[in-house]
Amino acid sequence: MKLQELFNKNKIIDLSFFNFRNAGTGAYFANLEFRIQRVNNRFKNFFPILKNVEDAYIPDVLSQLGVNTEIIDLFLKTIKKDGEVLIPEIPIEVSGEKKVFSLISRITEDKDFEYLNGVQGQFIDRTIEYTLKTKTEKLLEQQRNDKKIIEGKSKELEVLAQKLSKYLSPQIYKNLFSNNSSANLNTTRKNLTIFFSDIVKFTDLSDSLEPEQLSEIINSYLSEMSEIAINYGGTIDKFIGDAILVFFGDPESSGKDLDAKKCVEMAIKMQTKIYEMQDYWKNLGAEKGIDVRMGITTGYCTVGNFGSEMRLDYTVLGSPVNLASRLQSNAEPNSICISESTYHLVKDYFNCKKFDEIIPKGFIRPIKIYEIENTKSNNAFELNNIKKLGKYFDLKIENIENIDEVLNEMDEIKKKLNDLKLKKS
Repeated sequence: MKLQELFNKNKIIDLSFFNFRNAGTGAYFANLEFRIQRVNNRFKNFFPILKNVEDAYIPDVLSQLGVNTEIIDLFLKTIKKDGEVLIPEIPIEVSGEKKVFSLISRITEDKDFEYLNGVQGQFIDRTIEYTLKTKTEKLLEQQRNDKKIIEGKSKELEVLAQKLSKYLSPQIYKNLFSNNSSANLNTTRKNLTIFFSDIVKFTDLSDSLEPEQLSEIINSYLSEMSEIAINYGGTIDKFIGDAILVFFGDPESSGKDLDAKKCVEMAIKMQTKIYEMQDYWKNLGAEKGIDVRMGITTGYCTVGNFGSEMRLDYTVLGSPVNLASRLQSNAEPNSICISESTYHLVKDYFNCKKFDEIIPKGFIRPIKIYEIENTKSNNAFELNNIKKLGKYFDLKIENIENIDEVLNEMDEIKKKLNDLKLKKS
């Protein structure tokens, strides 16, 4: 006699299912033919649409709950093959509400009670967990999309900033985009050194050239002059056709003396570069090359943002700007004229000679004009305080206040001689 014959089948099944009666999961027990024998109260609460599921075929119950065929087939195939199955997400609509359950089931065996051999399973409500997961995934996806948008916008801003940098002097650009909250570009009155240059007979040149030739010449000229201005710390105010307006002393200043010195050094370097590029421009169509006049003065100006609410221009206003323009127009081609105010600031650094005395338009008193000497030669730029004597150089030590200047000038001589050597070779 088997042990199971001594006990009531239903009582044994009820007893074995006892622990599931008040479980938090929807539990069921089915026989090996997948016919449901028992369900607990939580199962009934989970699926009120199901009335009497006793002896119901599990796949039919799943189908009645709205579970798709693929999940049902997966359930049967896996449990028959492996003896157990876990389906992590089963969407089921309960009383009009979309819920998510996971289903875990396994085949059980009992040697003493054959009628306990069957399938035990539990439905676990994962709705809250799934909702949180879904929200988290959406949030992460939104963050990824936002990151892509931000990266895209950052690249657009970077490209825009690069384009904008070409329309602004580096100092102005730096101040506009500085993280330093104290940086500002307010309108102020400052002692500035103003530089103004203009190409001689540029109208005649533009009339004689094709637009492409003119564009290449003027762009190369402005590019070279701009690079020199930036290297010397000048703030490029604007290009007025072929004319260039640069000022020193704002937004950064080294002091009025050094600002004026840097400005004259810049002008000399520009004249040297213009001389070096004559053959290049002649090959582009400027038969006689390019001659440039330059004017420099120092004085108090108003500098800052000027314009309308729609468009602002960071520029400089004042009589020194007008005077720099007048000095330029009175200068000889390929020369640099400076005002008396600038002369007193730079006379110890450069060889200057009195050039003229004029009353510029808009001024009521005469202005003494000085010219910077030795701006260029047929071979190379002759540096200040140095004269060429045959194949040797005479260095005027008494005119040099700082030994560093001597070394810098000697380095410049070496560079120029090397350049000449390369050209001759």
